[in-house]
Parts: sequence; C-alpha cells; structure tokens
Amino acid sequence: MTLPTPNVSFEFFPPQSLEASFRLWDTLGTLAPLAPEFVSVTYGAGGTTRDLTHDAVKTIHGNYGVNVAAHLTCVDATREDTLAISDSYAQAGVTRIVALRGDPPKGASGFRPHPDGFASSVELVEALAQTGKFDIAVGAYPEPHPEAADLQACVDYLKRKVDAGATTAITQFFFETSSFLRFRDACAAAGITAQIIPGILPVNNWTRVRGFASRCGAVIPTWLDDAYAAAIRDGREQLLSTALCAELCTELLEEGVKDLHFYTLNSPDLTRDVCAALGVTPRVTLAEVA
Repeated sequence: MTLPTPNVSFEFFPPQSLEASFRLWDTLGTLAPLAPEFVSVTYGAGGTTRDLTHDAVKTIHGNYGVNVAAHLTCVDATREDTLAISDSYAQAGVTRIVALRGDPPKGASGFRPHPDGFASSVELVEALAQTGKFDIAVGAYPEPHPEAADLQACVDYLKRKVDAGATTAITQFFFETSSFLRFRDACAAAGITAQIIPGILPVNNWTRVRGFASRCGAVIPTWLDDAYAAAIRDGREQLLSTALCAELCTELLEEGVKDLHFYTLNSPDLTRDVCAALGVTPRVTLAEVA
C-alpha cells in the first residue's frame, strides 16, 4: 500500500542569544523549503520569552514565506495585555494562534492566574474566538496530563476548548502509536470533531527527551529505554532515532492521519531526515533553478 505524503508543520522556540538566533534561522532555512502547512513559535515558562516570541513570529512571517502560528498563554499577564498581543499579531497578518494555559514560572508550585488575567485556556480561547480574527489551535494530551485525574479528564477538557472556539488540537508527544489512537477514539466518542494533529518529537538526545517526558506525563516504554541504552553505548543514537520516528509516523499515516506536527527543538537535521523518509522533500520552483 502506497501511503499519502503527509502535511507537516514545525515548532520552534524563540532565540535568547545571538548564537541561538543563527541556529533558528539555519533551522528555518533547512525546513521552510519542505513547504510546511505552518510553523509555530513557543512561549517560555511563565511567559518569559513573550517579547522574543513576538519578534520571532513577525520576522518569520515577514521573511520566510510560511504561515506562522504564534503561541499565546495566560501566564503572568492581564486580559488586556494578552489581547493586545493577539491584536498586534492580527495587524501583522498573523491569523493563527496556539492558545495555551502555559507553564508556571520556574520555582512556582503550580499555575496561578493573574488577578486580572485569564483563569484558563478555555477562557483565552473563548476571548480569541470572539474577536473573529484567528484560527485557534490548542494543546491536547494523548496520555494523562500530570494535573489530570485520568485520560477522560483530558478528553473532557479538550471538548471544552473546542466548544469555546478552537478548530485544531495539537497533541503532546508520545512514543507509541496506540497512545494516539486510544485518545483519538476517546475524542470521537466525546463528540469532538476538531482536527487532532499528533505532535512528533524526533529524539536528538534521549537523556534530554526522557526528562521532558517525565515532566509532561508521556509514558516511556521499557523497550524504548532499553533500545536507547544499547544505541548510546554503540554510538547509534541518531540512527535509532531516525528509524523509530519514521516508523511511528508511518504507523500513524496507515491509521488515516494526514498531518504531523514536529517539535524540532531548533535542530533541523533529524526532522528533515524523517520527513524525507515520509516523502516530504524540498519544493524547488523552476524560477529558483533557472
């Protein structure tokens, strides 16, 4: 069976140094020719990169010929300030928002809304939807969020966000196809009709990614730990990562998934190699080669 070539999108984080800026622009130079449906730019924990995110979004939108989705969170900002940021995006021609509650500042025991801010991502989505200016994406958890009672609680909360105006959900990363499929089935049973895009994290560094997984509630299969222990010992970590990520994506495509969202961590090579394995290659026009 010949699988369709997927639509892809990429997530970046805003640079906080000159060196990081060059790395981001190099990453964009590598991945933008793959003609992504969109690229997104994150916020740091506690909204610490708000201005950097804003600048990166506008630079990418104005210079790279790709659609940009700006992350927007509820953390440490008033409703007025948050909506002013969204309005500045709209004025710049950016019409996609990834609306999130956001991570609390480092050292904080948990999320505490600003006294004059949005209390939840549901409230943020509702306010953005009322402006009529944006296509709104939200986060979703195919395995229980650390603060959720169970998977059904995650499904129910996603339903609230969709009912508030979200049109797309992008999932947290996961390591086994079955995690996404169970979640997709549960969402369908709950009456969620919004598009659900699986979030894919190519593993550039297993130790680092393992730490991410433990903090966000992604289940780490024993076989995966064992495979990386052997691969790292033998100097085959990148080879294993490419094979496993391409296999995961292929299995998703076999199950009818049409869109994949890659968390690049501003490192393009592994994402590019996985995309190539899936048939997503640079699109070069005749004008560019004449």
